[in-house]
Amino acid sequence: MPFSSYKTVSSVLKEFQITYTESNFIVETEFQIPDYFREDLEFTMREGVVDNSEFAICENLIYPLLKEVWKHYYTGFVLWSHQSLTYDQYLSGFPEYILAKRSILGKVVFEQPYFLLVEAKQDNFENGWAQCLAEMIAAQRLNKNPDQEVFGIVSNGGVWQFGKLKSNNFTKNKQSYLIDDLNLLFATINYVFKQCELLLEPDD
Repeated sequence: MPFSSYKTVSSVLKEFQITYTESNFIVETEFQIPDYFREDLEFTMREGVVDNSEFAICENLIYPLLKEVWKHYYTGFVLWSHQSLTYDQYLSGFPEYILAKRSILGKVVFEQPYFLLVEAKQDNFENGWAQCLAEMIAAQRLNKNPDQEVFGIVSNGGVWQFGKLKSNNFTKNKQSYLIDDLNLLFATINYVFKQCELLLEPDD
């Protein structure tokens, strides 16, 4: 059963016996955005067609932001695009983006996933979170450490929402973040990367 088959958060909660809470757990962590990035994004949004398709949103609005932060964490992680993620017949599919541990065997070897991003197709965040939560559960089970946090992001390019899963508890951050407030959005994405980096340390 692919992740995209899950349509509501409540159905995933019931299926996998996960509890749901909301709180503002994000601690914005300052990130210096290069001038060239601001200029390039401004140009793309002004002159390009950035939201005419799911692929355009991913390529123009989502991936560039993730990549810019990932550059500061690449020694520990690989940022995968549309990589297969399979736990069993009920949890499988292709998340838009996965941040996974960099393997000692090389960048082409997929290792432990730490966060997953799902595009909110047609601005349907309920559907997006249902899919993302299912992916987070798959990641948690693959990692074989339910006490370790797994992070999730759902975005339509303009609006970004964040959540985390630990054990059987899913917490959705109450505040959403906007691409129009680039400083705050980058500080939020940077927080997630930093938390994932902290999770690496016990194995180092």
